[in-house]
Amino acid sequence: MIIRVLGAGAGGGFPQWNCNCLNCAGVRKGTLKAKPRTQSSIAVSSDGERWVLFNASPDIRTQLEQFPAAHPKHGIRDTGIKAIVLIDSQIDHTTGLLMLRESTAPLEIYCSEMVKQDLTTGFPLFNMLTHYCGVNHHQLPLDGTGFSISGIEDLRFYSHSLKSKAPPYSPHRHDPHDGDNIGVVIEQISTGQKIYYAPGLGEIEPHVQTALETADCILVDGTFWQHDEMERAGISKKRALEMGHLPQSGPGGMMEHLARVTARKILIHINNTNPILDENSPERQILDSAGIEVAYDGLEISL
Repeated sequence: MIIRVLGAGAGGGFPQWNCNCLNCAGVRKGTLKAKPRTQSSIAVSSDGERWVLFNASPDIRTQLEQFPAAHPKHGIRDTGIKAIVLIDSQIDHTTGLLMLRESTAPLEIYCSEMVKQDLTTGFPLFNMLTHYCGVNHHQLPLDGTGFSISGIEDLRFYSHSLKSKAPPYSPHRHDPHDGDNIGVVIEQISTGQKIYYAPGLGEIEPHVQTALETADCILVDGTFWQHDEMERAGISKKRALEMGHLPQSGPGGMMEHLARVTARKILIHINNTNPILDENSPERQILDSAGIEVAYDGLEISL
């Protein structure tokens, strides 16, 4: 199984276009040892030719252009991307669908019923795409039941609901439902190797703990280092847990949970304010000592 990190940043990417925080200013000036990152997305394949795209960020065109395995190879119009799995209906995970409208066939999209509702009401991307390539929607199970994706051999997928919030434009923004946000275990059938992908993770529920403990590699929420990080940066009074993201540090933080698992551990969906972006920061050194990696655009993982 091959996993390609197309984008490792949170919404807005890094540097964010209008942000002058220490990280964004430093990476622009070249005074910070850090890699720029586009908005989070991964692609997964068992053969290196046919890929499942997880999330379609606003940066998808650039991400795919920098990913030769997805380039057209057969005929005038073609792509290595055979299906798309949406983790949630957030802008930074779905807007890229509009960039894929030139597809010569309907987009094969796997998502929960709640995400489908958001993308046909508050943010009606599916409706808009009917005027272009169209969408074939496949509803995801939320109880961990396995499912397969047509044309993707030797991989099986297991999705479960996570505690989070629907986007501000969702009709049920203040009425959480199962399926607003999901985590996915991807298993290679022939080897039994598993990866767990959960870029938005607000709480380590029992089924999440099981996924962490049974995976060989995990790609999980690395949005914030501290619960009040945005407030400390003078940007917003919104706090990590209120936004559905478990911070890495502090009691009950992501690091505490990851210390109990033996899998390869990688943080993804990293906000531009997070000090772990600075490769020379004390926070990055703490992660290094704990054996926790920080994802970057272009990272490839083979299991």
